[in-house]
Amino acid sequence: MLRYNLIVAVCENFGIGLKGDLPWRLKSELKYFSRTTKRTRDPAKRNVVIMGRKTYFGVPPSKRPLPDRLNIVLSTTMSRAELPNDVLLCRSLEEAMKMLESESEPWCDQIENIWIVGGSGVYEEAMASPRCYRLYITKIQEQFECDTFFPNIPADFHEVPLDEDTPHGVQEENGIKYEYKILEKQ
Repeated sequence: MLRYNLIVAVCENFGIGLKGDLPWRLKSELKYFSRTTKRTRDPAKRNVVIMGRKTYFGVPPSKRPLPDRLNIVLSTTMSRAELPNDVLLCRSLEEAMKMLESESEPWCDQIENIWIVGGSGVYEEAMASPRCYRLYITKIQEQFECDTFFPNIPADFHEVPLDEDTPHGVQEENGIKYEYKILEKQ
């Protein structure tokens, strides 16, 4: 059974978005997201990013699909024609995972890590699954106006030490302080 990680930036009121965009501007945090979701140990492999329709279209057109990763969009209302040829469309998270596990698919042995990158409903479904391994959370130490929120984290997730690729301690950019945390399902 393939497992995946979640990656998210949340502010103090658990907000993650406003009007289809991020409520803050933190270039270093976006670079961390990009680096983390692209990083592989095996240079012959690549990672997958799975997101909902609103998250996909919330990415600026010039930046989507997210480069150097296999993009999968989850939607029950979209048609295949609405996405570029190199972006996969699945009706559910479980359908996406089954497709990634299918040995008949050309990419099955080319995938190293799978990242859930939003939005709120996808995060909630993902955390409830036994497939969920870790949450990579950027805790923004400020409150922002938001209309989209990160769901409650289940009690079976516990903080673990940061890995060597994650910046330690409180970071600051544009007067906004934030800190990286990793939680693992026990």
